[in-house]
Amino acid sequence: MNWELMLRSYKVYLQVERNMPANTVNAYLRDVKKLRDYFQENGRGAEPTKVTRNHLVEFVGTLSELSLSAATQSRVISGIRSFFDFLVTENLINHNPAELLEQPGKRLQLPEVLTIDEITRLIDCIDLSQPQGERNKAIIELLYGCGLRVSELINLKLSDIRSEEGFVVVTGKGNKQRAVPLGKIAERQVNQYITQVRVHQKIKRGSEEIIFLNNRGQKLSRAMIFHIIKEQSVIAGIKKQISPHTFRHSFATHLIEKGADLRAVQEMLGHASITTTEIYTHLSREYIRQSILKYHPRARP
Repeated sequence: MNWELMLRSYKVYLQVERNMPANTVNAYLRDVKKLRDYFQENGRGAEPTKVTRNHLVEFVGTLSELSLSAATQSRVISGIRSFFDFLVTENLINHNPAELLEQPGKRLQLPEVLTIDEITRLIDCIDLSQPQGERNKAIIELLYGCGLRVSELINLKLSDIRSEEGFVVVTGKGNKQRAVPLGKIAERQVNQYITQVRVHQKIKRGSEEIIFLNNRGQKLSRAMIFHIIKEQSVIAGIKKQISPHTFRHSFATHLIEKGADLRAVQEMLGHASITTTEIYTHLSREYIRQSILKYHPRARP
């Protein structure tokens, strides 16, 4: 796949699937073309699918040499990251080589996480007197208990729950499957939803195997999962800006804080590269630092 073909496909993706305005589309394309020109001018000849993180680090170095402002460099990096996200979405590459590129002049942006108490509070305030309550509780238990991406959650099938083996089979980026341990609490809640609520629904053709259904008997959308999380966070009185991905971050962070092996966490999250998982070690160190600043009597002047 050459650059010109990928750029044309990327443009259609931004226009149609992302529904971006023309000026934004053009800005994203200009950023990616800078990367294309870098490869062509330096005789590297690397196709988009062959670009590595080391290539991108070198390219970012050339941006600073051009005396571009930090804001401009950050915009270019964001555009490139979006382009490689597109290649992942199209199953052309397995992971985004730009995912952990540092923005110039900025500290590492650590993801928002919830405390264990906040997660417990959010789950406890779900109204189980409503049919969707059992479903929503099962959704959150799986997001946090297994560290799932929202796309992985909405595509889960009944056959993916392997209760006897204690695993859930997850289809992640690049259609790669992984087996994630299924805790007893999450397993019990999912089975409760399936046997007590879902079994009574009229299910639309094509959604018979999908676990989580909306009121019309169809697969839930990503937007609906975001809505459920936002609504429950308001009810629980949680002030943090959270999304379904927050539970994935919390899953990984809590495991590492408790001493889980980094490679095991990488496997459970479905990260192609250990460097992607290492952000949670930064997060854990920041948690420790903040704890010392807050509680140690001589940590502050």
